[in-house]
Amino acid sequence: MTRNSTNRKKKVIAIVGATASGKTAYSIELAKRIDGEIISADSRLVYKGFDIACAKPTIEERDGIPHYMMDIVEPEFDYSAGLYEQDAKKCIEDITSRGKTPIITGGTGLYYRVLLEHYDLPKVEPDYNFRETAKGKETSELYEQLKKLDPASAEKIDSNDKKKIIRALEVQHITGRPMSEVQGEKEAEFDVEWIGINFPRPELYERINKRVDLMFENGIIEETKELLHRHGRIPNIIYTIGYQEVIAYIDGILTLEEAKDKLKQNTRNYAKRQLTWFRKNENIKWNHYPEKLKK
Repeated sequence: MTRNSTNRKKKVIAIVGATASGKTAYSIELAKRIDGEIISADSRLVYKGFDIACAKPTIEERDGIPHYMMDIVEPEFDYSAGLYEQDAKKCIEDITSRGKTPIITGGTGLYYRVLLEHYDLPKVEPDYNFRETAKGKETSELYEQLKKLDPASAEKIDSNDKKKIIRALEVQHITGRPMSEVQGEKEAEFDVEWIGINFPRPELYERINKRVDLMFENGIIEETKELLHRHGRIPNIIYTIGYQEVIAYIDGILTLEEAKDKLKQNTRNYAKRQLTWFRKNENIKWNHYPEKLKK
């Protein structure tokens, strides 16, 4: 074996885009055509029971294509991007060892970044006492604190994303340095073909609205009640888009129609943030369909 072939990077395909843009259906069709298997890059699909609210593809929708990195932990577990990187790499190794092509698809930009790009996570162990104390504070208070201590990270983190805000503050607390300084870059490990799926904004929003209506038809209220019954009001449930709006309905804070409208609005806002994140990657070919898929 030659040195070049020994050092050759493994080929993977990454399919990105906003929620409700059709990534799942596209990736399954592509997998059929090129003998691929799918690795989820979604921070919510790792949790067991997060099905309807998170648009987890059903067994029927997967159409015989193996899917990985879904239903791997209970909602109580605080699954991190660092764990995702380790576990997803094992999936890539397994898939490529069998001569198949790994297809990465999902909506969590950070998962793509740590797995497929140059981004290197801070090697800082969690401080669970710090986290518990921070969880007792209001998200707005924590975000204001982050803006003072690490404005560069605050610009990149959504002001409502309590989990990421706490992690950034935790890194600052442990190291005495902003997370924006602690994190670094590494050499990308894989040969990635980036494919972006997108629609004009009015069409994307219409797809989001239809998806939300379908969630309620398919039983998102019952799913939320079951998760609350089994796990209680833990952060991974009450801060997940879909569940948080339904919980407001269950609590009588919103009417059913108000909950639907709120979920549609929050999902549209999430889609905007996703596209902003992905558009920073200049290697993504938007609405690019490989020749293999056209045949």
